[in-house]
Amino acid sequence: MPHKLTSKRQMSDAMVTIAFLTISGGLQDAYSYFVRGKVFANAQTGNIVLMSGHIFAGEWASALRHFIPLLSFMLGVFVAEQIHIRFKHISAVHWRQLIVIAEILMLFCVGFMPQSADLAANCLTSFACAMQVQTFRKVNGYAFASTMCIGNLRSGVEVLSAYFRIRDKQLLEKSAAYFGVILLFAIGAGIGSVSAIILGQKAIWLCCLLLFISFLLMCIREEKL
Repeated sequence: MPHKLTSKRQMSDAMVTIAFLTISGGLQDAYSYFVRGKVFANAQTGNIVLMSGHIFAGEWASALRHFIPLLSFMLGVFVAEQIHIRFKHISAVHWRQLIVIAEILMLFCVGFMPQSADLAANCLTSFACAMQVQTFRKVNGYAFASTMCIGNLRSGVEVLSAYFRIRDKQLLEKSAAYFGVILLFAIGAGIGSVSAIILGQKAIWLCCLLLFISFLLMCIREEKL
C-alpha cells in the first residue's frame, strides 16, 4: 500500500496567523495617525506626500515629523533582513518569531511614551511595521503585504480579472484571499480608531496581544499533504 508523502510547513504564512498580523497592521496605522500626530506608521507614501507638502510650504519642523519615521521604516527593513540572514538556520525558534517578539517589545514601550515623545513613538512604530512587512510576505503561498493595502488591492483585482478570463476556481480563491486580507486590515484600522479614543496612547498594546497570538500560532508545525 503506497504511503502518502507529507511535508511540514511553517505556520507563518497560514491565513490564521496572517489574520492577526494584518489586524495589528491596520491598528498600528490608525494608532500612529489618530494618537501620535497624524503620521502614518505603515503608509509611507502618505508620509512622503505630507512631508513634501510641508517642505514646499516651508514648514520644516512638520516635514521632519514625517521624514524621520520614513527613515525608521527603511532601517526596519534593513534590520529585518539582517536577522533573516543571521538566524534563518537556527532550530530552537523560527527567525520570524524573533521578529514578532522584537515588535511586541517595541510597541509595548510605545504605550508608555507621553504625547511629548510622539516623534520617538512614531519612529519605533514605523520600525516595527517595516520589520513586519519585510518578514511576512506570503499568505497561503501568495505574495501579499500585512501592513498596507495598495499591493493587495492591485493583486486581488488582477487575479479576479484572470478568473473571469479562464474560469479557474483557484484564481477565485486567491482573489478572495487578497480581499480578505484588505478587509482584516480595515477591521484593524477601525479597532485602532475606536481604541485610540478609549485607551489613548496605550491602545498600541492591543497590537502586542495580536502579535503574541501570532507568535503562539507560529509554534505550530502543520503537516501538508
